[in-house]
Amino acid sequence: MNFRRKCAAWQAVPLFAAAAALAAPGEQLMKPEWRQLTDAENRVIIDKGTERPFSGQYERHTEAGVYTCRRCGAALYRSQDKFDARCGWPAFDDAVPGAVSRKPDADGQRTEILCATCDGHLGHVFTGERLTPSNVRHCVNSVSMDFVPAADLPRAFGRAIFAGGCFWGVEYFMQQANGVLQATSGFTGGHLDNPTYEQVCRGGSGHIEAVEVMFDPRQTTYETLAKLFFEIHDPTQSDRQGPDIGEQYRSVVFHLDDRQKETVEKLIGLLVARGLEVATRVAPATRFWPAGERHQDYYFKNGKTPYCHRRVRRFD
Repeated sequence: MNFRRKCAAWQAVPLFAAAAALAAPGEQLMKPEWRQLTDAENRVIIDKGTERPFSGQYERHTEAGVYTCRRCGAALYRSQDKFDARCGWPAFDDAVPGAVSRKPDADGQRTEILCATCDGHLGHVFTGERLTPSNVRHCVNSVSMDFVPAADLPRAFGRAIFAGGCFWGVEYFMQQANGVLQATSGFTGGHLDNPTYEQVCRGGSGHIEAVEVMFDPRQTTYETLAKLFFEIHDPTQSDRQGPDIGEQYRSVVFHLDDRQKETVEKLIGLLVARGLEVATRVAPATRFWPAGERHQDYYFKNGKTPYCHRRVRRFD
């Protein structure tokens, strides 16, 4: 390509893509917010190398939290999905939705896994080994990851609280959305401390069944999740959702700051403009109380699907 044609090509593609095209083989362009890699990290993450087995800091790591990309910081794996495969590298049988991409390895036999946010090399994925019920093993280099302890998750990632009928259904859809680290069923908005499911169901506590969503802003946005919320339940119903009737089933978005409030009010405005009589309330977030363990991951534990929630496209 001559100089004039090269200049024309630069005008036809974004500057970032043009600069990446000029990068040397095996080299990837760094974004300003990405971490500067050491030589050892570069050998694995950029040049697709492999650390020695049983040498990585996370191979035997068992602390609760989230494993993130060493280069861009995106959330990759949750501690509850980690298991001891006795293979010499950290192993996971699931990933944060949308966080990891796959492509055929250069060896023509294996499947490579990469950070979907920055394309950094993580390792390889294997199936059919029957090591866990999901029958999947993400074999990841420790050097490709960092770790955020459970106590630090609220400061490291985004948080949202949605109430739209039975919390099992809202949780079911939210925990499968790209970039969601965890969705927790619980109660909020009332006057009782640490309420039980039975107390809330009896009424009078002021609490509403809600879901606290922890998400990675590098992979999704609050607006994307709020749109999903309005599409997985009927926002025109008041103090009920399908067959579930009572104050605990009302539709409410509990905002944590003014930006979240503005986003939700904008979305409600769009729905009203399209003819929907929206009953969803918008209120400041108060303390969120997680429900008991039997209410977490309810549909996945019981092999069922929501009976009063389904997705209806309302925005796209």
